[in-house]
Amino acid sequence: MAVDTDPVGPLWRAAQLFRLLSYMYALGFQIAINDDLAHRATAWVLFAVLTAWTATSGIAYYVGFGRNRYWVSADVAVACAMMLSTSYVATESWALNNQSWPTTLWAVNAVISVALLAGPVWGIVSGLLVGGTSAFVKGAFDLNFGRNATIIIIVATGMAVGLAAVIARRAQAVLAQAAGIAAATEERERLSREVHDGVLQVLALIARRGREIGGETAALAELAGEQEYALRRLVSGAAEEIEIDGTTVDLAARLRALAADGVSVSAPGTAVDVEAFVATEIRAAVINALDNVVRHAGSGARAFVLLEDLGDQLVVSIRDDGVGIAPGRLGEAQQQGRMGISTSIVGRIESLGGTAHLECAPEGGTEWELTIPVDGRGNGATDADRVG
Repeated sequence: MAVDTDPVGPLWRAAQLFRLLSYMYALGFQIAINDDLAHRATAWVLFAVLTAWTATSGIAYYVGFGRNRYWVSADVAVACAMMLSTSYVATESWALNNQSWPTTLWAVNAVISVALLAGPVWGIVSGLLVGGTSAFVKGAFDLNFGRNATIIIIVATGMAVGLAAVIARRAQAVLAQAAGIAAATEERERLSREVHDGVLQVLALIARRGREIGGETAALAELAGEQEYALRRLVSGAAEEIEIDGTTVDLAARLRALAADGVSVSAPGTAVDVEAFVATEIRAAVINALDNVVRHAGSGARAFVLLEDLGDQLVVSIRDDGVGIAPGRLGEAQQQGRMGISTSIVGRIESLGGTAHLECAPEGGTEWELTIPVDGRGNGATDADRVG
């Protein structure tokens, strides 16, 4: 037997147990009231049809091939037709003083099927249809639901079962997403290990040896160092693409992944957990600062990243020993709207409610100090702050 992958499958199977129990109740009801009916033989013929439909539809729903609009529509049609037959098999007075033949309980199976397939709205609609059919057969509709709450119960059943089906489908979707993320993460980590143990090690060796040899090989060393750094960024940033919103990540681990030949990273030995959005913005700002080192600090410049967890705030320092920034160059870059200064670093940190401060030493080198407030180990900024 094939595996049932329908997320609502367990509910469908449980509903067939209810169908069986309601059939047994209908059978007992038929035996008990048959002598009171106007057309007893016809009632038994109709009950035989009911029996065949109960068995057929129960198997179809249980196995799965009947979980479609055609079977469910037929289920509703059969239920309503059986209830309407009350007007023929019983007298008017009997119909008024008793529940609809072959019992309202059995007719509710159709409402449950609709709700499982189409959700709470259609569950309510089918409940109104079945309940309305019952009222029509009686020839009177009692608005005093305190005395007769049959239609309320039927409608509530359709809504409740429909909601359960929706929740089951959503839970399955979340589970499938989580499984996909886990598989993608595992594959990325495997590729990252292979890249780290192979290509990155070779690039780091070329960069190191090239600087030691000097001369024309120094330029080759610089290129190898830049490519090593870019590849490390690519590998370390892959996981960010598959995170679920609202999760927390270890910022320290994220920043350590940026370490390369020419880039040293220091961070607390314990995890520094922050919301994924906050970690992404901080890491992007750090990457931009490191890019500036590669492009503007001069040949052989080294960068040093320091992460400090001060409890109510995080401080990230990015320092280099390069040539520094000429006086007035920072203001000029901001006025010109250069992305690196005015947006990618300052803008990202300010969007988190923090500050970004740049210092240029007279003897050379620059240092960015990024200060980000954290609230309860998660949110550096509220949703409103992000929108603003």
